[in-house]
Amino acid sequence: MIDKKNYTKGLKNRKKVLGEKYVKNTLKNKNNFNNDFQEFITDYCWHQVWDKKHLSNKQKSFNNLCILASTNKWPEFKLHLNGAINNGCNFYELKELFLQIAVYCGVPTGVECFKHAEEFFKLSDIDINKEMS
Repeated sequence: MIDKKNYTKGLKNRKKVLGEKYVKNTLKNKNNFNNDFQEFITDYCWHQVWDKKHLSNKQKSFNNLCILASTNKWPEFKLHLNGAINNGCNFYELKELFLQIAVYCGVPTGVECFKHAEEFFKLSDIDINKEMS
């Protein structure tokens, strides 16, 4: 059984990073099959891990992007790209991060990072030709 207080804290973190709309939609689709999993990730991932204080949420977002890229988890990569923006990551930091990913994970992975980021920016109406802070 999930601790209600931890679940509530995790839900707050999850909404802050991934966005209220995404989380509401995910939870709206809970059912008897996936309910335990949703409670598990909200408590374990979003409370037990994301509530730790030694790394900032921005650093956690960078870590997620690196891990997801290196394991070819592109749908989750795009979701956490949005989380990175929500956590204050800027255009220039993301470019540098993707270059580093290309060096350590291989150029094809770097290609995918830039491709998925450009798709995300386009869908989010973020002008990649305009300087961002």
